[in-house]
Amino acid sequence: MAQNNKILNHGRETYAVYYGDWFVMKRPLPTLGDAARAKWLEKQHRTQSIIEEISAIGNPVYNIPRMIFINDDEYQILEQRARGYPLTPDLYANLSPRQKFEINNAIASFLVDMNELKPASDIVRHRIALDFKFSRLDSFVENKMSNWFTAAEVRYMSDIKDRVGKFEYETRKVWSHCDLNSGNILYNPESNQLSFIDFAEADYRFIYRDIVSAITTELNIYRHIYQLYVHLHNKSLYPMLGPKNERLNEIMKYRVMVIWLKRFIKASDDLRINPTGEKSVKNNLEKVAFMRQQIKNFQDLERRYSK
Repeated sequence: MAQNNKILNHGRETYAVYYGDWFVMKRPLPTLGDAARAKWLEKQHRTQSIIEEISAIGNPVYNIPRMIFINDDEYQILEQRARGYPLTPDLYANLSPRQKFEINNAIASFLVDMNELKPASDIVRHRIALDFKFSRLDSFVENKMSNWFTAAEVRYMSDIKDRVGKFEYETRKVWSHCDLNSGNILYNPESNQLSFIDFAEADYRFIYRDIVSAITTELNIYRHIYQLYVHLHNKSLYPMLGPKNERLNEIMKYRVMVIWLKRFIKASDDLRINPTGEKSVKNNLEKVAFMRQQIKNFQDLERRYSK
């Protein structure tokens, strides 16, 4: 197990000072001040507690790498290293049907275990526009989008915006991971094991958020995950809509839209009305192409759910 002293990867506030075959040691970024480092340490203790709670379930169909220790004096944490590769669409597409089923089962089992770990809230009406920066979408579509897109594209996105802004549904809050993307789910092809990492954002969220998440949408497995979830979860704790329920179709459609709208908004933030220089012009072209792909995704999604 050889030590590597290079900063191999880092996030907004954490970097790895050691990578071994089985362990990773991390510290807060050197640029953080005393208050930020104290907050970082508090977050690590909270994350460690969350990891211990979900690990205690001991479900063998997925893996939760443990946080071995936290050194408060040195601002260090030692974690088990998750074996494998990020669960990307390319990786998933090349797996066998059996491997795909086992991955789907592991994801659904993990979601059930997380959601049932703590009591669920009562049912409330939730406006889906609250799940993202809707005001930024509204401002862009109404005031800026016509600088780069056709009138038809602006009208279409204005309609999407209006419908998403009005959509509400009955749901409840459950204990959730809250950050399920390909970087936080690692697949080890040697053991066929799925590992879930990065529990720093875990909190109570509305139940469909993790089921129709970035990763399940990218892999186009969210409906299958939902079916497995309904089969696995403890029905005495809270009821779930049937897989063929029309209201469920609406909820899933708009939840997928929210994921894509977040990316649409993020890309729009990088657009420049008067780009200066070749790099800015190229950036605009790339962002507009990406956003047009999102518009196509919306259209394809609506066609799929209109059948």
